[in-house]
Amino acid sequence: MGGTEHLTVRREGATLVLTLNRPDARNALSLAMLVGLYDGWVEADEDDEVRSIVLTGAGGAFCAGMDLKALAGQGMEGERHRHRLEADPDLHWKAMLRHHRPRKPVVAAVEGHCVAGGTEILQGTDIRVAGESATFGLFEVRRGLFPIGGSTVRLQRQIPRTHALEMLLTGRPYSAREAAAIGLVGHVVPDGTALDRALEIAEQINACGPLAVEAVKASVYETAEMTEADGLAAELKRGWPIFDTADAKEGARAFAQKRPPAYKRA
Repeated sequence: MGGTEHLTVRREGATLVLTLNRPDARNALSLAMLVGLYDGWVEADEDDEVRSIVLTGAGGAFCAGMDLKALAGQGMEGERHRHRLEADPDLHWKAMLRHHRPRKPVVAAVEGHCVAGGTEILQGTDIRVAGESATFGLFEVRRGLFPIGGSTVRLQRQIPRTHALEMLLTGRPYSAREAAAIGLVGHVVPDGTALDRALEIAEQINACGPLAVEAVKASVYETAEMTEADGLAAELKRGWPIFDTADAKEGARAFAQKRPPAYKRA
């Protein structure tokens, strides 16, 4: 199991939990964190025992955005990982889910600050839970910067454009309740319980057929920008093969026998 000094990895049953672990800096993104994140996505994709991923942050924060000094590898914190970025200049975008989409569902558990790069990573996750005191926002324009992690493209596809533009152009903070009202997050829970709720959702996913879950996720994303006719055709190509799997037959048998299914990814 991977991980770095700024990214911890652990298993909770069939869920891989990735924790941004730099609490003294509100989990600002460092090179060590990005390397750990990317390796975590790859580990989840390659391990058939992993059925879902939960992404969270340590110390009561999710992520306060990019730490440019640490990303540049200045100082001991980043230098030991510099060779990874040199070998794959796209690694940081893959880590932030800009240029990579895990095939397993990703549930975000947000407490505290989830701003700038934190809100950008959030847009690459599939299901989102926030503590009541969580704060969201894309602050880049306030600093004369551009939210280049994908937000000018993705945000308007995930929430109404008027809300996307307000978030992008004002750079103001959003409360968890406001984020839920505009559709950026799906659940608001008492502070300190976001991870528990995310793990509950992940466990519900884990109880489903893994081939079906992965095919459904893939279909949702690949058809998002298609016409309805093209999307429906693509859905059939994804969906019909699932009915011929041993897992599909096991699901039907388990239902008839009134027992939990034992899926084998086959």
